[in-house]
Amino acid sequence: MSQQINKSNRLNNLSYAIRGPVFDKAQQLEAMGQKIINLNIGNPAPFGFDVPDEIVHDMIMNIRNAQGYSHHLGIFPARKAIMHYTQQIGIHGVTIDDIFIGNGVSELIVMTMQALLNEGDEILIPSPDYPLWTTSVALSGGKPVHYVCDEESDWNPDLEDMRRKITRKTKGIVIINPNNPTGAVYSREVLEGIVKLAAEHNLIIFSDEIYDKILYDGNRHIPIATLTDDVFIMTYGGLSKNYRAAGFRGGWVILSGAVQKAKSFVEGFNLLASMRLCANVPTQYAIQTALGGYQSINDLVAPEGRLCKQRDLIHYRITDIPGITCVKPKGALYLFPKIDLKKFTLKDDEQFVFDLLSEQKVLVVSGTGFNYSKGDHFRIVFLPSAEELETASNRIRLFLEGHRVKLEELELA
Repeated sequence: MSQQINKSNRLNNLSYAIRGPVFDKAQQLEAMGQKIINLNIGNPAPFGFDVPDEIVHDMIMNIRNAQGYSHHLGIFPARKAIMHYTQQIGIHGVTIDDIFIGNGVSELIVMTMQALLNEGDEILIPSPDYPLWTTSVALSGGKPVHYVCDEESDWNPDLEDMRRKITRKTKGIVIINPNNPTGAVYSREVLEGIVKLAAEHNLIIFSDEIYDKILYDGNRHIPIATLTDDVFIMTYGGLSKNYRAAGFRGGWVILSGAVQKAKSFVEGFNLLASMRLCANVPTQYAIQTALGGYQSINDLVAPEGRLCKQRDLIHYRITDIPGITCVKPKGALYLFPKIDLKKFTLKDDEQFVFDLLSEQKVLVVSGTGFNYSKGDHFRIVFLPSAEELETASNRIRLFLEGHRVKLEELELA
């Protein structure tokens, strides 16, 4: 009998629930002819959110120029445009060599952790988080340490919990702002507190700001790199969300603040950027136009814009279900509702998402898939049309009514 070929031990305790076992089940159901309402992934294009025409036009016009490898940091016009953007938003002292372009932010996150971490080094990561951060740390030999984001405080990070979890092995702090999965937009006070902690303990701040233009109700995003010149900060952004170009895989990271303290790390990061030769070149020709052109995202997040109206609709419909509460998101593309499990015959969020898919053909992601340990939350993407969100919310209500604990059972409990 032939010996089985096993995966790496580093993968044993890692998962990516956005495309995990429940997603696989949804794929099986679709293969059998079932129609699934997909509320699981922040992918704008399938829901009619197109890339602006001028971005596509610039890529087409430059496709001949994009046949060869580019500079491993990225083409000059793209990095220059990102540098100008840092000047507009108030990040000081960024040069063109402080900007690295990648195949989406995802690649840059993995490269960051590979360049930084030795076995057992610790990185503070929010809970809930975007799970790629946790898996990237673990795959690079580090230890993800999750700090609490407080639902009672609009999902802002708990600074005291963060402080308690800093050890001599801690190398840095990850923040996701605006936040996936909660939709939180962090306050200046909280951001200043994080900067203070990082300065006290000589930590790097990794700031995932991919949703920095997707803001509702007049909320303002504060780039954390604008608050200090004394801490080394890596700020991640890209085309996927603000410009609805998820499939183009165009992301960047900006190095700022105390870059001189990180000379060795930057050499390592530069080596990894060189080894993958370059980021995809056609997309790089879209960056200058995207950052310098008309910001159509502002129309979508305005009170009468499609994204804002869909957020309002699904938030109202979901919180109108007895036993479900949800902090209204200030940014990004997601709701992160809480289920009062005492009111339903459901063990946890994982059972909820699996049974909801099986019974009502609605695909969402469990809160535990975002490294949130309480087991009573789930994430909804509100990119689908208002009509589809209405249908989905009706099905979620119907499902929960079918699993509601009867009044007499509640009284006995």
